[in-house]
Amino acid sequence: MSNEKDMTVYSKLAKARVELQSRNLKKSGLNKFAGFKYYELSDFIPTINSIFLELGLLSVFSLDAEIGTLKIIDVDSYEEILFTTPTEVIEQKGMTAIQALGSKHTYLKRYLYLNALEIVEGDVIDSLDNSQETTFKKETIKKE
Repeated sequence: MSNEKDMTVYSKLAKARVELQSRNLKKSGLNKFAGFKYYELSDFIPTINSIFLELGLLSVFSLDAEIGTLKIIDVDSYEEILFTTPTEVIEQKGMTAIQALGSKHTYLKRYLYLNALEIVEGDVIDSLDNSQETTFKKETIKKE
């Protein structure tokens, strides 16, 4: 597998994952409320872009009303792999609609890259203080 042009999009992605693991990424995000660190997009996107350029891969993020998509494309063969996730309504006091949209883009893009490149983060749910009740709310979106 020495020539990237002879590799499939799957073997290129596998090689990118292993290469990324060797890069010793650092988490710069800090959740002050829950007291844990997390990866921000700036912690891994530049490294991924460099690795993808070397391997002949391109990533494209898109978002519609219901699905976030990360497409990884082999620039030599145009083969592609899709990673998707459903969207959710984001509500935070004092947040404008455009801020909520930007937040949705950032979160979904981050989670799709974590999934696609198998970037490992500690499980936030498992690390929560179980002495306090935690509730996760799933909202239903009405279609007009």
